[in-house]
Amino acid sequence: MTNVQLKVKKLAHCKDLPAYATPGSAGLDLTAAIESAIELKAGERMRMPTGIQIEIPPGFQGQVVPRSGLADRAGISLTNCVGTIDCDYRGEVQVLMINHGCQSYTFEPGERVAQLVLVPIPRVEVVVVEELSPTEMRGVGGFGSTGKASLSAETKGQT
Repeated sequence: MTNVQLKVKKLAHCKDLPAYATPGSAGLDLTAAIESAIELKAGERMRMPTGIQIEIPPGFQGQVVPRSGLADRAGISLTNCVGTIDCDYRGEVQVLMINHGCQSYTFEPGERVAQLVLVPIPRVEVVVVEELSPTEMRGVGGFGSTGKASLSAETKGQT
């Protein structure tokens, strides 16, 4: 596998550069670039600075994803579930945090708050058509329809 280069500019308030926690980590840890502890009360949201600007290579996007440890311990997640950073964005990377827990949570300077995953993104050509090809099981079935379709397929011929 070929390495992808991520150019990072450290801002004055940066605590740590993005880094993999282990050799098998999928995401680079992003840390809180704050001078002192910040409390996030239950049910509240905040924008957490990371102290970095990045240059994502063309053909990729950056996905900011939650840390499972924070979610498990304190109910901390991201307000938009997964944040997308386009390859042409050059501002500071910030993490949109939310406290789904029942208690306040205090973030410490340099604490790992999210992960950054680079994902290849194909350019899509939109083609307008009169009809779409049919599918065997789902068709136009929406929310929750795959469970019903699978059950129907399994029980066919069993009466």
